[in-house]
Amino acid sequence: QARLVESGGGLVQAGGSLRLSCAASGGTFSSYAMGWFRQAPGKEREFVAGISWTGDNTYYADSVKGRFTISRDNAKKIMYLQMNSLKPEDTAVYYCAADPLGYGGTLQIRYANWGQGTQVTVSS
Repeated sequence: QARLVESGGGLVQAGGSLRLSCAASGGTFSSYAMGWFRQAPGKEREFVAGISWTGDNTYYADSVKGRFTISRDNAKKIMYLQMNSLKPEDTAVYYCAADPLGYGGTLQIRYANWGQGTQVTVSS
């Protein structure tokens, strides 16, 4: 079973950038579909971006399309989320998640393994 650890969160001004990382240990990272989710204060956790086990297929929530880029390095067992043109509404705890079955998608129930989350705060 994969253990996931997020890093790279922090405080940034609107219009700025951050890159989140998700390091995996255990399991077979290269066969997992991976995703990023986020939870803002008082709101439910929501899908942000997903990537296939090969990295060939990526998909995004409409709210981040064109601003965020998901990628992965299977050799290093790391997934990334490059976030540009950040907005105050992007403020949330960001979680990485793994689907060992390799399907992924936008539904949280598909993902069996989760990290503890990293806080991203965007000031106006």
